[in-house]
Amino acid sequence: MSDQAETTEELLIEGRRRKHQEVLEAGGYPHRYERTDTARDLHERFADLEPGSQTDHGTTVAGRLMLSRSFGKLQFGTVRDGTGTVQLFVDEARAGADLAAAFAELDLGDWVGASGKVMTTKRGELSVNVEELVLLQKSLRPLPDKYHGLTDVEQRSRRRYLDLMVNEGAREVALTRARVVSELRDAFERRGFVEVETPVLLHEATGAAARAFETEHNTLDTRMHLRIATELHLKRLVVGGFERVFEIGRIFRNEGIDSTHNPEFTMLEAYQAFADYGDIMTLVEEVLAEVAVAAAGSEDLMFQGRPISFAGPYRRLTMLELVSDYVGETLTLDSESSHLASLLEGRGVEADRAANPGLLLFQIYEMAHREIWDPTFVVDFPSVELLRWEPLVALTGSASIVMAPAEDPSGERTILRHLLADREHSGSIVSAVEAARENLRTTREVMPREAWQAINQLSHYVNATASA
Repeated sequence: MSDQAETTEELLIEGRRRKHQEVLEAGGYPHRYERTDTARDLHERFADLEPGSQTDHGTTVAGRLMLSRSFGKLQFGTVRDGTGTVQLFVDEARAGADLAAAFAELDLGDWVGASGKVMTTKRGELSVNVEELVLLQKSLRPLPDKYHGLTDVEQRSRRRYLDLMVNEGAREVALTRARVVSELRDAFERRGFVEVETPVLLHEATGAAARAFETEHNTLDTRMHLRIATELHLKRLVVGGFERVFEIGRIFRNEGIDSTHNPEFTMLEAYQAFADYGDIMTLVEEVLAEVAVAAAGSEDLMFQGRPISFAGPYRRLTMLELVSDYVGETLTLDSESSHLASLLEGRGVEADRAANPGLLLFQIYEMAHREIWDPTFVVDFPSVELLRWEPLVALTGSASIVMAPAEDPSGERTILRHLLADREHSGSIVSAVEAARENLRTTREVMPREAWQAINQLSHYVNATASA
Protein backbone atom coordinates (compact mmCIF):
# COMPACT_ATOMS: atom_id res chain seq x y z
CA MET A 1 0.00 0.00 0.00
CA SER A 2 1.36 3.41 -0.98
CA ASP A 3 1.94 6.22 1.54
CA GLN A 4 -0.87 8.21 -0.06
CA ALA A 5 -3.29 5.28 0.25
CA GLU A 6 -2.29 4.77 3.88
CA THR A 7 -2.90 8.44 4.60
CA THR A 8 -6.32 8.31 2.93
CA GLU A 9 -7.32 5.24 4.93
CA GLU A 10 -6.14 6.85 8.16
CA LEU A 11 -8.31 9.91 7.44
CA LEU A 12 -11.31 7.68 6.75
CA ILE A 13 -10.78 5.78 9.99
CA GLU A 14 -10.40 9.05 11.90
CA GLY A 15 -13.72 10.31 10.52
CA ARG A 16 -15.49 7.06 11.42
CA ARG A 17 -14.09 7.14 14.94
CA ARG A 18 -15.36 10.67 15.36
CA LYS A 19 -18.87 9.57 14.35
CA HIS A 20 -18.58 6.58 16.70
CA GLN A 21 -17.70 8.87 19.60
CA GLU A 22 -20.68 11.10 18.82
CA VAL A 23 -22.99 8.08 19.01
CA LEU A 24 -21.53 7.07 22.37
CA GLU A 25 -21.99 10.58 23.73
CA ALA A 26 -25.59 10.59 22.52
CA GLY A 27 -26.45 7.41 24.43
CA GLY A 28 -24.71 4.60 22.56
CA TYR A 29 -25.96 1.75 20.42
CA PRO A 30 -28.99 -0.48 21.13
CA HIS A 31 -28.19 -3.76 22.88
CA ARG A 32 -30.66 -5.70 20.73
CA TYR A 33 -32.80 -5.08 17.68
CA GLU A 34 -35.99 -6.88 16.73
CA ARG A 35 -36.36 -7.52 13.01
CA THR A 36 -39.45 -9.02 11.45
CA ASP A 37 -38.05 -10.32 8.15
CA THR A 38 -34.80 -11.42 6.58
CA ALA A 39 -33.81 -10.50 3.05
CA ARG A 40 -34.70 -14.00 1.90
CA ASP A 41 -38.15 -13.78 3.53
CA LEU A 42 -38.97 -10.63 1.59
CA HIS A 43 -37.67 -11.92 -1.75
CA GLU A 44 -39.62 -15.17 -1.39
CA ARG A 45 -42.85 -13.43 -0.36
CA PHE A 46 -42.74 -10.62 -2.93
CA ALA A 47 -41.04 -12.39 -5.82
CA ASP A 48 -43.93 -11.55 -8.16
CA LEU A 49 -44.34 -7.90 -7.18
CA GLU A 50 -44.55 -5.73 -10.28
CA PRO A 51 -42.05 -2.84 -10.85
CA GLY A 52 -43.18 0.46 -9.34
CA SER A 53 -45.47 -1.22 -6.81
CA GLN A 54 -46.27 -0.01 -3.30
CA THR A 55 -47.55 -2.36 -0.57
CA ASP A 56 -49.04 -1.91 2.88
CA HIS A 57 -46.78 -4.61 4.30
CA GLY A 58 -44.62 -3.14 7.04
CA THR A 59 -41.27 -4.76 7.73
CA THR A 60 -38.16 -4.32 9.82
CA VAL A 61 -34.83 -5.50 8.44
CA ALA A 62 -31.24 -5.33 9.68
CA GLY A 63 -27.80 -5.93 8.23
CA ARG A 64 -24.53 -4.44 7.05
CA LEU A 65 -24.65 -1.53 4.62
CA MET A 66 -22.72 -2.67 1.56
CA LEU A 67 -23.65 -0.07 -1.08
CA SER A 68 -24.98 3.48 -0.94
CA ARG A 69 -26.11 5.82 -3.73
CA SER A 70 -27.65 9.28 -3.75
CA PHE A 71 -29.68 11.02 -6.46
CA GLY A 72 -30.67 14.37 -5.06
CA LYS A 73 -33.45 13.82 -2.55
CA LEU A 74 -33.57 10.09 -3.27
CA GLN A 75 -31.07 7.77 -1.59
CA PHE A 76 -30.55 4.04 -2.00
CA GLY A 77 -28.63 1.56 0.13
CA THR A 78 -28.03 -2.19 -0.07
CA VAL A 79 -28.14 -4.07 3.21
CA ARG A 80 -26.83 -7.61 3.54
CA ASP A 81 -27.88 -10.02 6.27
CA GLY A 82 -27.12 -13.71 6.66
CA THR A 83 -29.60 -14.71 3.96
CA GLY A 84 -29.02 -12.17 1.19
CA THR A 85 -29.49 -8.50 0.32
CA VAL A 86 -32.35 -6.05 0.23
CA GLN A 87 -32.44 -2.43 -0.88
CA LEU A 88 -33.29 0.52 1.36
CA PHE A 89 -35.09 3.41 -0.32
CA VAL A 90 -35.08 6.87 1.33
CA ASP A 91 -37.31 9.59 -0.13
CA GLU A 92 -36.58 12.81 1.73
CA ALA A 93 -40.01 14.20 0.81
CA ARG A 94 -41.67 11.33 2.64
CA ALA A 95 -39.11 10.32 5.26
CA GLY A 96 -38.16 13.83 6.31
CA ALA A 97 -34.94 15.82 6.28
CA ASP A 98 -33.64 14.39 9.58
CA LEU A 99 -33.89 10.76 8.49
CA ALA A 100 -32.41 11.59 5.08
CA ALA A 101 -29.48 13.35 6.76
CA ALA A 102 -28.93 10.41 9.12
CA PHE A 103 -28.89 8.02 6.17
CA ALA A 104 -26.40 10.22 4.33
CA GLU A 105 -24.08 10.07 7.36
CA LEU A 106 -23.85 6.29 7.22
CA ASP A 107 -20.62 4.68 6.02
CA LEU A 108 -20.24 1.45 4.10
CA GLY A 109 -19.85 -1.40 6.54
CA ASP A 110 -22.14 0.10 9.20
CA TRP A 111 -24.71 -2.16 10.77
CA VAL A 112 -28.18 -0.63 10.43
CA GLY A 113 -31.79 -1.45 11.12
CA ALA A 114 -34.64 -0.04 9.05
CA SER A 115 -38.44 -0.14 9.17
CA GLY A 116 -40.91 0.75 6.45
CA LYS A 117 -43.25 -0.52 3.77
CA VAL A 118 -42.21 -3.05 1.11
CA MET A 119 -42.10 -1.67 -2.42
CA THR A 120 -40.38 -2.07 -5.77
CA THR A 121 -38.62 0.67 -7.70
CA LYS A 122 -39.42 1.52 -11.31
CA ARG A 123 -36.66 -0.90 -12.30
CA GLY A 124 -38.27 -3.66 -10.26
CA GLU A 125 -35.77 -3.70 -7.33
CA LEU A 126 -37.43 -4.99 -4.17
CA SER A 127 -36.95 -2.32 -1.51
CA VAL A 128 -37.96 -1.10 1.92
CA ASN A 129 -39.35 2.44 1.86
CA VAL A 130 -37.56 3.59 5.01
CA GLU A 131 -39.63 5.32 7.69
CA GLU A 132 -37.34 4.61 10.64
CA LEU A 133 -33.56 4.14 10.70
CA VAL A 134 -31.32 2.92 13.54
CA LEU A 135 -27.51 2.76 13.55
CA LEU A 136 -26.78 -0.55 15.28
CA GLN A 137 -22.98 -0.42 15.19
CA LYS A 138 -20.40 1.79 13.51
CA SER A 139 -17.82 0.21 11.21
CA LEU A 140 -14.50 1.82 12.15
CA ARG A 141 -12.62 0.65 9.07
CA PRO A 142 -13.56 1.07 5.41
CA LEU A 143 -14.49 -1.93 3.31
CA PRO A 144 -12.28 -3.04 0.39
CA ASP A 145 -12.88 -1.43 -2.99
CA LYS A 146 -16.41 -2.40 -4.03
CA TYR A 147 -15.44 -3.01 -7.65
CA HIS A 148 -12.37 -5.17 -7.08
CA GLY A 149 -13.21 -6.66 -3.69
CA LEU A 150 -10.61 -8.42 -1.58
CA THR A 151 -8.31 -9.97 -4.19
CA ASP A 152 -5.02 -10.42 -2.31
CA VAL A 153 -4.78 -14.14 -1.56
CA GLU A 154 -2.75 -13.70 1.62
CA GLN A 155 -5.11 -11.04 2.99
CA ARG A 156 -8.08 -13.26 2.21
CA SER A 157 -6.52 -16.03 4.27
CA ARG A 158 -5.31 -13.87 7.15
CA ARG A 159 -8.48 -11.78 7.37
CA ARG A 160 -11.06 -14.42 6.61
CA TYR A 161 -13.83 -12.37 8.21
CA LEU A 162 -13.22 -9.64 5.63
CA ASP A 163 -13.23 -12.17 2.81
CA LEU A 164 -16.60 -13.47 4.01
CA MET A 165 -17.88 -9.93 4.29
CA VAL A 166 -17.20 -8.81 0.73
CA ASN A 167 -16.91 -11.98 -1.39
CA GLU A 168 -20.13 -13.81 -2.14
CA GLY A 169 -18.17 -16.85 -3.31
CA ALA A 170 -16.37 -17.17 0.01
CA ARG A 171 -19.66 -17.12 1.91
CA GLU A 172 -21.15 -19.75 -0.37
CA VAL A 173 -18.13 -22.02 0.13
CA ALA A 174 -18.46 -21.69 3.92
CA LEU A 175 -22.19 -22.44 3.83
CA THR A 176 -21.72 -25.37 1.45
CA ARG A 177 -19.06 -26.85 3.70
CA ALA A 178 -21.44 -26.57 6.66
CA ARG A 179 -24.13 -28.41 4.69
CA VAL A 180 -21.65 -31.10 3.67
CA VAL A 181 -20.55 -31.77 7.25
CA SER A 182 -24.14 -31.78 8.49
CA GLU A 183 -25.26 -34.24 5.83
CA LEU A 184 -22.24 -36.48 6.41
CA ARG A 185 -23.18 -36.70 10.06
CA ASP A 186 -26.83 -37.41 9.27
CA ALA A 187 -25.95 -40.00 6.61
CA PHE A 188 -23.81 -42.03 9.00
CA GLU A 189 -26.32 -41.78 11.82
CA ARG A 190 -29.11 -43.00 9.52
CA ARG A 191 -27.02 -46.12 8.94
CA GLY A 192 -26.65 -46.87 12.64
CA PHE A 193 -23.21 -45.34 13.19
CA VAL A 194 -22.60 -43.74 16.58
CA GLU A 195 -20.73 -40.44 16.59
CA VAL A 196 -18.07 -40.22 19.28
CA GLU A 197 -15.39 -37.81 20.45
CA THR A 198 -11.92 -39.16 21.14
CA PRO A 199 -8.99 -37.42 22.88
CA VAL A 200 -7.08 -34.67 21.11
CA LEU A 201 -4.26 -34.47 23.66
CA LEU A 202 -2.27 -37.70 23.83
CA HIS A 203 0.90 -38.93 25.47
CA GLU A 204 1.85 -40.52 22.15
CA ALA A 205 0.33 -39.54 18.79
CA THR A 206 -0.51 -42.75 16.94
CA GLY A 207 -2.63 -44.00 14.05
CA ALA A 208 -0.71 -42.48 11.13
CA ALA A 209 2.80 -41.91 9.80
CA ALA A 210 3.05 -38.20 10.55
CA ARG A 211 4.97 -35.80 12.79
CA ALA A 212 2.91 -34.53 15.72
CA PHE A 213 2.66 -31.13 17.36
CA GLU A 214 4.00 -31.12 20.89
CA THR A 215 2.83 -29.21 23.93
CA GLU A 216 3.22 -29.27 27.72
CA HIS A 217 0.59 -30.11 30.32
CA ASN A 218 1.42 -27.70 33.12
CA THR A 219 -0.51 -29.43 35.89
CA LEU A 220 0.80 -32.91 35.12
CA ASP A 221 4.22 -31.58 34.13
CA THR A 222 4.37 -33.89 31.14
CA ARG A 223 4.83 -33.62 27.41
CA MET A 224 1.70 -34.15 25.31
CA HIS A 225 1.00 -34.43 21.58
CA LEU A 226 -1.91 -33.29 19.45
CA ARG A 227 -3.49 -36.24 17.69
CA ILE A 228 -2.51 -37.10 14.13
CA ALA A 229 -5.44 -39.53 13.66
CA THR A 230 -8.48 -40.89 15.49
CA GLU A 231 -7.90 -44.46 14.40
CA LEU A 232 -6.77 -46.30 17.51
CA HIS A 233 -9.38 -44.86 19.86
CA LEU A 234 -12.14 -45.67 17.38
CA LYS A 235 -10.84 -49.23 17.05
CA ARG A 236 -10.90 -49.58 20.83
CA LEU A 237 -14.57 -48.63 20.77
CA VAL A 238 -15.22 -51.39 18.22
CA VAL A 239 -13.37 -53.81 20.51
CA GLY A 240 -15.59 -52.57 23.34
CA GLY A 241 -18.74 -53.48 21.44
CA PHE A 242 -19.65 -50.43 19.36
CA GLU A 243 -20.19 -52.09 15.99
CA ARG A 244 -20.38 -48.86 13.97
CA VAL A 245 -18.58 -45.71 15.07
CA PHE A 246 -17.40 -42.52 13.41
CA GLU A 247 -15.86 -39.21 14.31
CA ILE A 248 -15.67 -35.89 12.51
CA GLY A 249 -12.76 -34.18 14.20
CA ARG A 250 -9.79 -31.90 13.85
CA ILE A 251 -6.45 -33.54 13.06
CA PHE A 252 -3.04 -31.91 13.55
CA ARG A 253 0.08 -32.87 11.61
CA ASN A 254 3.27 -30.86 11.96
CA GLU A 255 4.32 -31.21 8.34
CA GLY A 256 4.36 -29.37 5.02
CA ILE A 257 1.85 -26.87 3.69
CA ASP A 258 0.61 -26.60 0.11
CA SER A 259 -2.66 -26.13 -1.76
CA THR A 260 -3.97 -29.54 -0.62
CA HIS A 261 -2.25 -29.97 2.76
CA ASN A 262 -2.81 -27.99 5.94
CA PRO A 263 -1.32 -28.73 9.39
CA GLU A 264 -4.83 -28.55 10.87
CA PHE A 265 -7.75 -30.14 9.06
CA THR A 266 -11.04 -31.96 9.59
CA MET A 267 -11.26 -35.68 8.93
CA LEU A 268 -14.10 -38.17 9.06
CA GLU A 269 -12.99 -41.62 10.15
CA ALA A 270 -15.39 -44.54 10.56
CA TYR A 271 -15.21 -48.23 11.50
CA GLN A 272 -17.77 -50.95 10.89
CA ALA A 273 -17.73 -54.48 12.26
CA PHE A 274 -18.75 -57.50 10.16
CA ALA A 275 -17.91 -55.69 6.91
CA ASP A 276 -15.11 -55.74 4.36
CA TYR A 277 -13.83 -53.00 2.10
CA GLY A 278 -16.49 -53.87 -0.46
CA ASP A 279 -19.13 -52.82 2.06
CA ILE A 280 -17.21 -49.64 2.80
CA MET A 281 -17.00 -48.78 -0.90
CA THR A 282 -20.76 -49.17 -1.17
CA LEU A 283 -21.15 -46.97 1.90
CA VAL A 284 -18.97 -44.27 0.30
CA GLU A 285 -20.99 -44.39 -2.93
CA GLU A 286 -24.27 -43.93 -1.10
CA VAL A 287 -23.08 -41.23 1.29
CA LEU A 288 -21.34 -39.10 -1.33
CA ALA A 289 -24.44 -39.11 -3.53
CA GLU A 290 -26.61 -38.03 -0.59
CA VAL A 291 -24.16 -35.31 0.39
CA ALA A 292 -24.06 -33.95 -3.16
CA VAL A 293 -27.84 -33.67 -3.25
CA ALA A 294 -28.01 -32.03 0.19
CA ALA A 295 -25.22 -29.54 -0.51
CA ALA A 296 -25.78 -28.74 -4.19
CA GLY A 297 -29.23 -30.09 -5.04
CA SER A 298 -28.08 -32.80 -7.46
CA GLU A 299 -25.77 -35.78 -7.86
CA ASP A 300 -24.63 -34.28 -11.17
CA LEU A 301 -22.46 -31.20 -10.70
CA MET A 302 -20.10 -28.92 -12.58
CA PHE A 303 -16.60 -28.58 -11.15
CA GLN A 304 -13.82 -26.51 -12.72
CA GLY A 305 -15.90 -26.26 -15.87
CA ARG A 306 -16.36 -30.03 -16.21
CA PRO A 307 -19.36 -32.23 -15.37
CA ILE A 308 -18.95 -34.79 -12.60
CA SER A 309 -21.49 -37.26 -11.28
CA PHE A 310 -21.60 -38.67 -7.76
CA ALA A 311 -24.33 -41.15 -8.64
CA GLY A 312 -23.24 -44.73 -8.05
CA PRO A 313 -22.02 -47.27 -8.78
CA TYR A 314 -18.46 -45.99 -9.12
CA ARG A 315 -15.78 -47.56 -11.29
CA ARG A 316 -13.65 -50.10 -9.43
CA LEU A 317 -10.25 -51.30 -10.61
CA THR A 318 -6.99 -52.49 -9.13
CA MET A 319 -3.89 -50.36 -8.94
CA LEU A 320 -2.22 -52.61 -11.55
CA GLU A 321 -5.21 -52.22 -13.88
CA LEU A 322 -5.03 -48.44 -13.53
CA VAL A 323 -1.32 -48.17 -14.31
CA SER A 324 -1.69 -50.65 -17.17
CA ASP A 325 -4.47 -48.56 -18.70
CA TYR A 326 -2.35 -45.45 -18.24
CA VAL A 327 0.72 -46.75 -20.09
CA GLY A 328 -1.22 -48.86 -22.63
CA GLU A 329 0.29 -52.24 -21.73
CA THR A 330 -0.08 -54.87 -19.03
CA LEU A 331 2.11 -54.24 -15.98
CA THR A 332 2.63 -56.59 -13.04
CA LEU A 333 4.83 -56.92 -9.98
CA ASP A 334 7.04 -59.15 -12.11
CA SER A 335 7.68 -56.39 -14.66
CA GLU A 336 11.35 -55.55 -15.01
CA SER A 337 12.48 -52.51 -13.03
CA SER A 338 14.45 -51.22 -16.01
CA HIS A 339 11.33 -51.31 -18.20
CA LEU A 340 9.20 -49.54 -15.58
CA ALA A 341 11.92 -46.92 -15.18
CA SER A 342 11.93 -46.39 -18.95
CA LEU A 343 8.18 -45.78 -18.90
CA LEU A 344 8.66 -43.14 -16.21
CA GLU A 345 11.60 -41.49 -17.95
CA GLY A 346 9.60 -41.33 -21.16
CA ARG A 347 7.10 -39.19 -19.26
CA GLY A 348 9.72 -36.87 -17.83
CA VAL A 349 10.05 -38.51 -14.39
CA GLU A 350 13.40 -39.51 -12.95
CA ALA A 351 13.50 -43.16 -11.91
CA ASP A 352 15.92 -45.53 -10.21
CA ARG A 353 16.37 -48.51 -12.53
CA ALA A 354 17.47 -50.66 -9.60
CA ALA A 355 14.44 -49.81 -7.46
CA ASN A 356 11.83 -52.33 -6.41
CA PRO A 357 9.14 -52.80 -9.14
CA GLY A 358 6.41 -51.97 -6.63
CA LEU A 359 7.92 -48.58 -5.92
CA LEU A 360 8.23 -47.80 -9.62
CA LEU A 361 4.64 -48.92 -10.19
CA PHE A 362 3.56 -46.52 -7.47
CA GLN A 363 5.40 -43.70 -9.23
CA ILE A 364 3.40 -44.50 -12.36
CA TYR A 365 0.24 -44.59 -10.25
CA GLU A 366 1.04 -41.11 -8.93
CA MET A 367 0.71 -39.83 -12.50
CA ALA A 368 -2.20 -42.06 -13.48
CA HIS A 369 -4.52 -41.26 -10.60
CA ARG A 370 -4.28 -37.52 -11.29
CA GLU A 371 -6.12 -38.13 -14.56
CA ILE A 372 -9.06 -39.77 -12.80
CA TRP A 373 -12.07 -37.48 -12.94
CA ASP A 374 -15.21 -39.38 -12.03
CA PRO A 375 -15.32 -41.04 -8.59
CA THR A 376 -13.25 -44.20 -8.81
CA PHE A 377 -12.14 -46.89 -6.36
CA VAL A 378 -8.56 -48.03 -6.93
CA VAL A 379 -7.80 -51.12 -4.84
CA ASP A 380 -5.09 -53.64 -4.04
CA PHE A 381 -1.73 -51.93 -3.67
CA PRO A 382 1.56 -53.87 -3.46
CA SER A 383 3.50 -53.69 -0.22
CA VAL A 384 6.55 -51.53 -0.85
CA GLU A 385 7.49 -48.76 1.58
CA LEU A 386 4.12 -47.05 2.10
CA LEU A 387 2.29 -49.43 -0.27
CA ARG A 388 0.03 -52.14 1.13
CA TRP A 389 -2.59 -54.45 -0.27
CA GLU A 390 -5.38 -52.07 0.66
CA PRO A 391 -8.10 -50.26 -1.28
CA LEU A 392 -7.75 -46.61 -2.16
CA VAL A 393 -10.50 -44.21 -3.20
CA ALA A 394 -9.29 -41.71 -5.80
CA LEU A 395 -11.82 -38.92 -6.13
CA THR A 396 -11.47 -35.90 -8.47
CA GLY A 397 -7.76 -35.53 -7.95
CA SER A 398 -7.71 -36.20 -4.20
CA ALA A 399 -7.48 -39.47 -2.35
CA SER A 400 -8.82 -40.93 0.87
CA ILE A 401 -7.77 -44.28 2.28
CA VAL A 402 -10.29 -47.04 2.96
CA MET A 403 -8.33 -49.48 5.10
CA ALA A 404 -8.97 -53.14 5.78
CA PRO A 405 -7.34 -54.19 9.08
CA ALA A 406 -4.51 -56.69 8.91
CA GLU A 407 -5.56 -60.28 9.54
CA ASP A 408 -2.59 -60.88 11.85
CA PRO A 409 -2.17 -57.99 14.32
CA SER A 410 0.76 -59.86 15.89
CA GLY A 411 2.87 -58.47 13.03
CA GLU A 412 3.38 -55.26 14.95
CA ARG A 413 4.70 -57.12 17.97
CA THR A 414 7.02 -59.19 15.76
CA ILE A 415 8.49 -56.08 14.13
CA LEU A 416 9.02 -54.39 17.48
CA ARG A 417 10.75 -57.46 18.89
CA HIS A 418 13.12 -57.53 15.92
CA LEU A 419 13.82 -53.82 16.40
CA LEU A 420 14.61 -54.26 20.07
CA ALA A 421 16.88 -57.21 19.27
CA ASP A 422 18.70 -55.14 16.66
CA ARG A 423 19.07 -52.33 19.16
CA GLU A 424 20.83 -54.61 21.63
CA HIS A 425 23.03 -56.01 18.88
CA SER A 426 24.02 -52.74 17.24
CA GLY A 427 23.80 -50.43 20.19
CA SER A 428 21.77 -47.97 18.09
CA ILE A 429 18.01 -47.86 17.87
CA VAL A 430 18.36 -45.43 14.96
CA SER A 431 20.15 -48.00 12.84
CA ALA A 432 17.48 -50.55 13.79
CA VAL A 433 14.73 -48.31 12.50
CA GLU A 434 16.60 -47.57 9.28
CA ALA A 435 17.37 -51.26 8.79
CA ALA A 436 13.68 -52.11 9.17
CA ARG A 437 12.72 -49.39 6.69
CA GLU A 438 15.24 -50.69 4.17
CA ASN A 439 13.89 -54.20 4.59
CA LEU A 440 10.39 -53.01 3.73
CA ARG A 441 11.69 -51.11 0.71
CA THR A 442 13.29 -54.18 -0.80
CA THR A 443 10.69 -56.85 -0.12
CA ARG A 444 7.58 -57.80 -2.07
CA GLU A 445 6.10 -59.60 0.89
CA VAL A 446 2.79 -58.20 2.11
CA MET A 447 3.36 -56.45 5.45
CA PRO A 448 0.60 -55.73 7.96
CA ARG A 449 -0.23 -52.04 8.17
CA GLU A 450 0.31 -52.14 11.94
CA ALA A 451 3.92 -53.19 11.36
CA TRP A 452 4.68 -50.18 9.22
CA GLN A 453 2.95 -47.89 11.71
CA ALA A 454 5.03 -49.37 14.51
CA ILE A 455 8.21 -48.55 12.64
CA ASN A 456 7.12 -44.99 11.97
CA GLN A 457 6.00 -44.39 15.54
CA LEU A 458 9.29 -45.77 16.81
CA SER A 459 11.07 -43.51 14.35
CA HIS A 460 9.24 -40.49 15.74
CA TYR A 461 10.24 -41.59 19.23
CA VAL A 462 13.85 -41.86 18.12
CA ASN A 463 13.78 -38.41 16.59
CA ALA A 464 12.26 -36.92 19.71
CA THR A 465 14.78 -38.68 21.93
CA ALA A 466 17.69 -37.57 19.76
CA SER A 467 16.58 -33.92 19.89
CA ALA A 468 15.81 -33.92 23.62
